[in-house]
Amino acid sequence: MQQDSRTVEVPESREGQRLDNFLLREMKGLPRPAVYRIIRTGQVRVNSKRAKPTQKLMAGDRVRIPPAYLAEKSQAVPPESVIKQIRDSVLFNDKDLLVLNKPPGLAVHGGSGLNWGLINAARLAFSEPELDLAHRLDRETSGCLILGRNRDSLNRVHDLLKSTGMHKSYLALLQGHLDQERTEVDLPLIKAVGRGGERVVIVDYEKGKQAHSIFNRLQSYQQADYAEIQITTGRTHQIRVHAQALGHPIAGDSKYGDKGFNKELRALGLKSLFLHAQRLDIPLASGEMLPITAPLPEKLRELLDKLPV
Repeated sequence: MQQDSRTVEVPESREGQRLDNFLLREMKGLPRPAVYRIIRTGQVRVNSKRAKPTQKLMAGDRVRIPPAYLAEKSQAVPPESVIKQIRDSVLFNDKDLLVLNKPPGLAVHGGSGLNWGLINAARLAFSEPELDLAHRLDRETSGCLILGRNRDSLNRVHDLLKSTGMHKSYLALLQGHLDQERTEVDLPLIKAVGRGGERVVIVDYEKGKQAHSIFNRLQSYQQADYAEIQITTGRTHQIRVHAQALGHPIAGDSKYGDKGFNKELRALGLKSLFLHAQRLDIPLASGEMLPITAPLPEKLRELLDKLPV
């Protein structure tokens, strides 16, 4: 389907939004890689000038949106079973925020062969086309995921995440045994390209961005530690790479994990990454903290019951 070129004036409610996110909402159904491509090739103009995907828009900016071909497959609708699953996953709900217990294996966005993501299912599930992601979780990670209902609430969550005003903790099963009950990791991370051309995150002391994680052992098994991980920064793949750097990669991690260990756990029924966003503590205007917790998926609980102590 061919769309005509058009110019959109940025409303006050969307001031501060990144250009790429603005376009994703304006060009619903167009995959994220395609959005980056039309920006990179200069087809998108902001106030008649070329722009970068990360450019923050101001109220009154005029954004030229070019014609774009939307393949029929990009218009795919999530199955009703997924939409129902999203409806049943609500952990918190108010006029500004919606917190879901994200299922493992469900990508938050379409792309990489997927025609839709959790955000598409959520918009349909709650009949709210303006819902947007306040942050992300990896496809294989389960647990607390925040969606915003307006630009102000999204900006507030972004600010809280940047300032460490929001506390986040995860649960993970780690290969081997941590040296101490509590282990702090402060290793800078940067995105890179792996040997096979895949995108990865690595530790880089010169160019990496600061990343801080705290690993707390909860239970030891014969070949693994069950741990809670608190993070004060939110870098891509942070916990997975920090766990790998410790020599204790996360169970089921196909990118940073140990193949032999993963194979053993697959035989016990582990079919996904054992990483779960267990808890969020969101500051309220009153100064109190609102704790939101997501129960561990049943299949992960069952795996723990099978592990020899």
